[in-house]
Order: sequence, then structure tokens, then C-alpha cells
Amino acid sequence: MAYKLAISSMSLGRCFAGHTLERKLDLARQYGYRGIELFHEDLADVARRLFGSTDAEQQLQAAALIRTMCRARGLEVICLQPFMHYEGLVDRAEHARRLDELALWLRLAGCLGTDLVQIPSSFLPADRVSDDVGLIVADLRAAADLAAAADPPVRLVYESLAWGTRVDTWEACWDVARAVDRPNFGICLDTFNIAARIYADPTVPGGVAGPDAADAVRQSLERLLERVDVARVFYVQVVDAERLRVPLGPGHAFHVDGQPPRMSWSRNCRLFYGEEDRGAYLPVREIAAAIFHGLGFEGWVSLELFNRRMSDEDPAVPEELARRGAASWVKLVQDLGLKVETEAVAASSASESMSILLRAENSRELLAT
Repeated sequence: MAYKLAISSMSLGRCFAGHTLERKLDLARQYGYRGIELFHEDLADVARRLFGSTDAEQQLQAAALIRTMCRARGLEVICLQPFMHYEGLVDRAEHARRLDELALWLRLAGCLGTDLVQIPSSFLPADRVSDDVGLIVADLRAAADLAAAADPPVRLVYESLAWGTRVDTWEACWDVARAVDRPNFGICLDTFNIAARIYADPTVPGGVAGPDAADAVRQSLERLLERVDVARVFYVQVVDAERLRVPLGPGHAFHVDGQPPRMSWSRNCRLFYGEEDRGAYLPVREIAAAIFHGLGFEGWVSLELFNRRMSDEDPAVPEELARRGAASWVKLVQDLGLKVETEAVAASSASESMSILLRAENSRELLAT
């Protein structure tokens, strides 16, 4: 089976903390990633730093430059993300404005050399997002048709967030995608968002959503194998998360008034697969096994980490996160017995550190590197 390893650009450090895209791309290449999910924040930062503005023309210039930067490092831009808060808007004038903005994103995708734009499910307040599934579907269908008419054509990938206002499970996401019924519209399966919604609850002691949580995961994965057409899964994201010592509520360091607890937890506490020493506890292995072995998915696997470490100004952050992510992928390959080509975990000019990872005989040795 063919797998290609990617990572989100912001997962190697946030640009507002001084971690430039150029440095992050260097580290992605050094540690064997083959692609990046380009976070729009990084594109805007390049436009601002190098072209003096984030106006449309400067963004397009930045996108073309980023494509060149990635090619020079043997990297692909697998998608541009996240095009947020689009579907089901109660304010239809705002909907029209967002559709115009999507037209720019489609041009950016062309300049970046990617044919994929990600749309996460909206998490705006409930009074701003319709509960009419028909409207949500119609909005996404309009977006898909616009993307199909772009030159070059673009695909859209929809992802359910565990704290989404109307779409917060993979089941709801899949139902919407089926109803949109466009060949260029698919879904992203994210191990964190699947587990965070039905297995985890950061607001309770122990972080598990009740005694039936494991059964809920098992039943959900059975439905996944029964319902999902793997051809409509455009890529997969694999990460875990930290079990909190103290439940997340008012007074907790991660609490934000008016923000869903799962979102606050996600923004601060995601971890790479296999990082149990840092508190990882979600059933990521079981979910990943269902996706890779059960569905038979192959293609891009991205490590979309959100963690408080990304916002640290420490210049060591990008390398630390690139190394940890690469180690997690090798561990997942070992744990699931995935058959991958060497280049999927090591660049053609692999660094000494990556060679050490590839020679690791077991996960304990791997995580010690």
C-alpha cells in the first residue's frame, strides 16, 4: 500500500511566534515529509513579510513563491486550509461574501500547485449557523461547483470538527458529502476529531466520556467500514491528545469563556501518535487500523498537530516538532504493520537523524532518538 507523509505547516510552529515557513519547510524536508498542508496563516505571513501586504495580488505572489520553495525541497502542497465558517450561514449576504473569498482561494490553490482546499465544519455560535441540513448541503454543492469550474479544477475536502456547531461526527460529515454528490467533494478522516467527539471528554476526571466510550468507538468504526467509500476519502490526519490531570473548566489554564471545551483542549493538547509519555490516551491505533486496513485507504497521511508548544518563541520548536512527528509515523508504521516505501518516511537525501529513526528496531528505541 502506498502512503505519503505530510504535516500541516503550522504544526511545525506558528508564524506569529517567529517560526517562518522557510525554516519549517527545511525541517520538513530534513525529516522525510513529502508534503505539507499549507495553513493559510503561513501564506498570509509570507505575503506580508516578502510582498508588504495580504491583499489578493500579494497573496497570489506568495502562493507562487511557496510553490517554488516547496519544489526546491522536494515537497508537495497537498492542500490549502482551513476555509472556515462557510456552510449554512444564516446571514446570506455573508455567505455571498465567503463564496467570493473562496474564488480567491481557488486561484491560490492553482498557484500553489495543489488541487485541494479543506473546509472544516463550522463552529460559529448556533444562532449564526442554520440547522437546515438542506441549506448546508446546498452551500457546499455551490462551493464544489465553483471549484470544479476553476482553472485548473479544484477538489474540496470536508472535515467534521469534534466541536462543530451542526456537523461534529464523521457520520454527519459523510452524510453531507453524499448529499452534496459531486465528484470533486470528499471528506478527511481525522483520528483526533473522531475520538475527541465520542471517546474523550476533557471536562471530566480521566478524560473519557463514560464507561461505554470504547464501545461507542467500536460501533462507530463498524459503521465506517459499512458506509464509507474510500475513494471519497481524500486524505487522512493522524494525531492523539493529552489526558488532562485536572478537568477543563472555569479556572483551568486552557479555559476560554464561550469556547467549546473540546476546542480549547484541541488547541493546546494534541500530541503525535505514540506519545504516551506525554499523556496521549486516545484510541488512535484502533481508528487508524480501521482506516488503513479496514477501508484500505492509501494516499496522503498528514500529521495535523495543535499544541501550546507551537506558540513558543523557542527557535528549537520547528525541529523538535518535525522530529517528533517523523518518529510517530515510523511507530505507527511498525504498530500497524503498514507496507511503505522507504521514501515515504525518508527523503532521498535523508538526514542522519532520520536514518536513525529508520534503523530503530522497536518503538522504545525509536522514541529515544
